[in-house]
Amino acid sequence: MKNKTRMFAFRLSESDYLRIQSKAVKAKLSMTAYITSTALNKDIIVVDGLEQFLSELKGIGRNLNQLTTLCNMGKIQSLDLADIKNRFGKVVESVTDLKAG
Repeated sequence: MKNKTRMFAFRLSESDYLRIQSKAVKAKLSMTAYITSTALNKDIIVVDGLEQFLSELKGIGRNLNQLTTLCNMGKIQSLDLADIKNRFGKVVESVTDLKAG
């Protein structure tokens, strides 16, 4: 991460300020990050609805960690990961569909 040592101030109308602020909020960025990104022609991609997928991925990760711990303790000898693979595949498909839509 770059060390931000320079300050840059400028004046703009209230309506422009509110429009930029609204776009920054929609992009889930601070005003500084939004203005810097747009001024440097960086792409800003916002995908709504990822919260439920992140929650599902966290659940899959917890299950996988628990199974790994049980394997390392010797309590499980063989492991069937088909359910975890299927759940993960569905999440990936859903995110891909969300992105394409």
